[in-house]
Amino acid sequence: MKDLTQGSLVRHILVMAGPIALGMIFQTLYFLVDLYFVAQLGDTAIAGVSTAGNATFIIMALTQVLGVGTVALISQAVGRKDQPEANLIFNQSLLLSALFGAITLLAGYTLTGVYMRGVAADAATAMAGKTYLYWFAPGLALQFALVAMSSALRGTGIVRPTMLVQMLSVLVNAVLAPVLIAGWGTGRPMGVAGAGLASTLAVIVAVGMLSIYFAKLEKYVAFHRDQWRPRLHAWRRMLAVGLPAGGEFLLLFVFVGIIYWCIRDFGAVAQAGFGIGSRVMQSIFLPAMAIAFAAGPIAGQNFGARKAQRVRETFSRAVLLITCVMAVLTLLVQVRPALLVAGFTDEPEVLAVAATFLKISSLNFIAQGLIFTCSSMFQGLGNTRPALISTATRLVTFAGPAAWLSSQSFFQIHHLWYLSVATVTLQAAVSLLLLRLQFRVRLPMAAVAGAPA
Repeated sequence: MKDLTQGSLVRHILVMAGPIALGMIFQTLYFLVDLYFVAQLGDTAIAGVSTAGNATFIIMALTQVLGVGTVALISQAVGRKDQPEANLIFNQSLLLSALFGAITLLAGYTLTGVYMRGVAADAATAMAGKTYLYWFAPGLALQFALVAMSSALRGTGIVRPTMLVQMLSVLVNAVLAPVLIAGWGTGRPMGVAGAGLASTLAVIVAVGMLSIYFAKLEKYVAFHRDQWRPRLHAWRRMLAVGLPAGGEFLLLFVFVGIIYWCIRDFGAVAQAGFGIGSRVMQSIFLPAMAIAFAAGPIAGQNFGARKAQRVRETFSRAVLLITCVMAVLTLLVQVRPALLVAGFTDEPEVLAVAATFLKISSLNFIAQGLIFTCSSMFQGLGNTRPALISTATRLVTFAGPAAWLSSQSFFQIHHLWYLSVATVTLQAAVSLLLLRLQFRVRLPMAAVAGAPA
């Protein structure tokens, strides 16, 4: 366990953000490695895997429910120096991970076809996406155990083991992807099915390695079989924090789904270009997201320790760091957007869609960084409903105009990107307002409670 209630906040953020960023980079490489080798199979395969990848937002939403609840409650327990409470939350999160994993498998094998037929540009794209998800479903189910363990560590201020595990598992994926997708060395290419299987096997390796770490090395939170019986009061507390955060990610799934629906008439080329551009943009966001993710447990521990001023300072330091990072990334994308996507396809039309998407979307990078930071602070404060409200404003302001634009004769794809920039800027303003209100309501109570110390 690492005490984040003492010492330099900037140092804590940077020390945690480094391994978090590396871990997130390796996690993103799961998809980028698959995307690179799938790209060699043609536009239909790219569009299918990219469109199917949007369904992973649902899994991300559910893992957010689990992960955010775990980080928030464990970090606050650590701040209060309440180790038994931290252990209870950790073991109950493992129980919930098993439940969510079973639901994921059931839904993955029964609803994938319906989803792909609804959003894919054509039957071939739908089949490619369906095949990919069928083979990746076990890996998606195991993501919950991975998130439960890594979130528990992050709540205690420990992030390096997770980064190392993610690095090793991505290496496994990178080795398996060409073998399974393209048939290197075997002469038996599996195509998009191989992409899904490679990722599943890599997740299995990651879960195994983290399980060994907890069984052999971790001391502050650990496996306790006597705490694997359902404790509904713990579930309620975790879900109260986690459900709004999961809803936030679910709305992002809906948001991206609306984009795929709006551009479907432009064919697989447009969907492939957007898929590549959005994945590259997620990679670009990683440094800022790492800073925000580091700020959450730092705020949580200090909130649990009733140190209100350090909570406020955590936000201000994180915003300063993220703004600097996002400003640099904006300039990079504005200068050479095509360079960032050139390695994924040699189709000029696909490259044009991806590059245009990145260049326009980069105009809201700083605003997106503010949103990341506010969301992480809401998690640290143990109230994620404002983040859900903020994301809902973006969806409401985007969905109607996007549907209207897509029905007009003058509609071009880049109109959606400019609309997205405007709605993200509005969301950032809403997030800042809501966080200010949360500070007014919750931090004075924390300061009073912490006065005797």
